[in-house]
Amino acid sequence: MTTTAQARQAIGAYGEERAARHLTDLGMVVLERNWRCPSGEIDIVLRDGATLVVCEVKTRTSAAAGTPHEAVTPAKLDRLRRLGELWAATRGLRPGGIRVDLVAVQRPRRGAPVIEHVPGLC
Repeated sequence: MTTTAQARQAIGAYGEERAARHLTDLGMVVLERNWRCPSGEIDIVLRDGATLVVCEVKTRTSAAAGTPHEAVTPAKLDRLRRLGELWAATRGLRPGGIRVDLVAVQRPRRGAPVIEHVPGLC
């Protein structure tokens, strides 16, 4: 793995950790992190009451690559919803609903990160 890829991976792991902490502070329960299957990956799977939450985490250190919101396309949302259904099915679960959320983490060079939770993208 190249140094650039390692740095990207470290930034992503940092953002996912901050996002998980933020969401649990809101009362959600983390069920799984970085779930992978041949169809894709879910960053964080949570329970919010009876609702299964599929959370996409986007971490940025600058706006050079665009905003985290721009990275979540309609096709990505469809794939995340399908992955949530697959995740539940592999565990024999029938959640009260499936929601796709975004947590955008802006990590400035100095100071605290800025975390924005956008629930219910689909």
